[in-house]
Amino acid sequence: MYLVICEKPSVAQSIGKVLGAYKSEDGYLSGRECMVSWCLGHLAEYAMPEAYDEKYRKWNFADLPIIPEDWKLTVQKDKAKQFQVLKKLLTGSLVSVDYVVNACDAGREGELIFKRVYDLSGSRLPVKRLWISSMEDQAIKDGFANLKDGREYQNLADASVCRAQADWLIGMNATRAYTKTYDYRLSVGRVQTPTLAMLAQREAEIANFQKKQYFVVHALSEGLDAISKHLDSRREAEQIADMCYGKDAEVLSIDREKKTAVPPKLYDLTTLQREANRLFGFTAKQTMEYAQSLYENKLLTYPRTDSQYLTDDMADTAKGMIDILCNLLSFVPGRSFTPNVERLLNNKKVSDHHAIIPTAEIAKVNLDSLSEGERKLFLLVANRLLCATASKHQYITMKVTVSCCGNLFSARGKAVTDAGWKQYEDSLKKYLRVKEEKEDGGEADCSLPDLLEGQILYGVESKVTDHFTQPPKPYTEDSLLAAMERAGNADMETEVERKGLGTPATRASIIEKLISSKYAQREKKKIIATEAGSKMIALMPEYLKSAQMTADWENRLLAMERGQTTGDAFMADIYGLIDKMLAGCRAIPDAERQKFSDGSSDRKAIGKCPVCDSPVYEGRRNFYCSNRDCSFALWKENRYLSSMKKTIDKKMASDLLQNGRIHAKDFYSAKTGRTFEADLLLEVTEDGKTSFEMAFPKRISGKKRQ
Repeated sequence: MYLVICEKPSVAQSIGKVLGAYKSEDGYLSGRECMVSWCLGHLAEYAMPEAYDEKYRKWNFADLPIIPEDWKLTVQKDKAKQFQVLKKLLTGSLVSVDYVVNACDAGREGELIFKRVYDLSGSRLPVKRLWISSMEDQAIKDGFANLKDGREYQNLADASVCRAQADWLIGMNATRAYTKTYDYRLSVGRVQTPTLAMLAQREAEIANFQKKQYFVVHALSEGLDAISKHLDSRREAEQIADMCYGKDAEVLSIDREKKTAVPPKLYDLTTLQREANRLFGFTAKQTMEYAQSLYENKLLTYPRTDSQYLTDDMADTAKGMIDILCNLLSFVPGRSFTPNVERLLNNKKVSDHHAIIPTAEIAKVNLDSLSEGERKLFLLVANRLLCATASKHQYITMKVTVSCCGNLFSARGKAVTDAGWKQYEDSLKKYLRVKEEKEDGGEADCSLPDLLEGQILYGVESKVTDHFTQPPKPYTEDSLLAAMERAGNADMETEVERKGLGTPATRASIIEKLISSKYAQREKKKIIATEAGSKMIALMPEYLKSAQMTADWENRLLAMERGQTTGDAFMADIYGLIDKMLAGCRAIPDAERQKFSDGSSDRKAIGKCPVCDSPVYEGRRNFYCSNRDCSFALWKENRYLSSMKKTIDKKMASDLLQNGRIHAKDFYSAKTGRTFEADLLLEVTEDGKTSFEMAFPKRISGKKRQ
């Protein structure tokens, strides 16, 4: 008997079906030879600082740095029941098993999810590893026929632990350090801060951009619209236009150049997220969710990949999939072609997982049964396989130069000679009714009239149009993902494989965290830094905003996965960074520390949060903690006091925060119909929940309390 642990219940169902584990138990599936259970994603997380020492419940700069000697794991309350099931299975309390199979997602995060549960359970079972890129039945069978020794993935596990600990250490220490230094909630993260810095820099570039007006003269004749160079003076432009109007022009030259556009590569996760955002407006998170759902339903291969190639042994798989798609997709032009599969194959460009492609299971599924988002994403991936194996797109560019009254004008055009792979791309866009915004700087996709060098164009018409230089464009999710992927590349060696901020699997969550923290916001497809985000970045030292440094860390983690460096060396640098950051905070002048409280905000704190010691401010309906990660709030109207016709005003809230109690003489008793005096006591739990109770002071010498 053996145990299989998956990342999610849906995956466990698929694997259980293949292994014959059909019987549904409490938190797992059972069969004759195995049991299959699941983790519910990140079931265990690193504990908060107060789990190591109660003093950390209050945020004090003097208590930093917080560096656990023995890392503690904690299970979320809503997942505690499932953890107990896993613990019993892993320790043999339910049924004795010989070994456990780690069937969590094949990658760094999947390794971490399993390791945390395994370590927290105290299990000593031998571990085997399932490593597959598809949830098709045959792929699962092949994977279980070729299970690996779990010890072969120790380096991957070490890298996953170091990444998680580095994020915890920098997040906890830097956030507390800067929050206490500026007396204002500032959230700092290893990857989120450099990403926010890119957004803030772009907003500054747009804000500081000085637009300049320029003018263009058009010479029009026989279907040709040729334009002059950019002119700074309207007067000069109008003089040229007047000079040329009604005059004859001569075609001085016609330059033609044959060009080709090679087929695109297959999708990795980042390019898929970018394309889905550009075409459909999907956020990176939405694309990840749709892709994961399609993967779990066996329709796509593993989505969290950074490769755009297939392994050398997948040629027949790709050809077979193309045959299925040509018969399945009604919009495919021609419905048949000879694919160039060889250009997709490269073992050296595939690390953990190959590129994202459809699976043969799609032949058994009605596409209309998918949600709209899933259907669009599947069609995008399917069509990319066709595009990637089709012929080159070929076209001719033309530049016509015309002279009129000694002034030069030019016109550019483009004529397609062989649509090649572009016909599949265009057919998909037409089928899904996708309308793309035109990109600036691209070659004009238009034809020019038939002309000859030396030809005379009679009776030229002319006109002047005015234009303005354009500022940099705000980031979209597409361009931000591209910038995150490229970040730090200029300072890195060319042979380094994984570059940029974060990984394909984590970039979507970084963007969502910036938005939920209100450091960034979405405006349709645009993602822009908020005033709070830009202000926070202005305070950060350069090394915490450095994309190059964070990208370098990602590559060191990759080197750790390969056994080329150790976790101790990586973490030593993290500790050094924290010491440097704390020293920098201590050196910040007092005047600088007032940026958020001295004239920069009209808000005045009414007291300190009893949970995290952050400032508490008055809102429209409550008094709330400024720490976005803290849930403490005092509601002006609450159920306990409403029956006594009492609301919490600003002075009451301030006194409750300072003393934990207030005395009032105007509580109303529905029973007697009269008011009474009493003390109101505030109780606050560790998770920020509030409750009240009444206390009645004893009378002294027959007199009421004064």
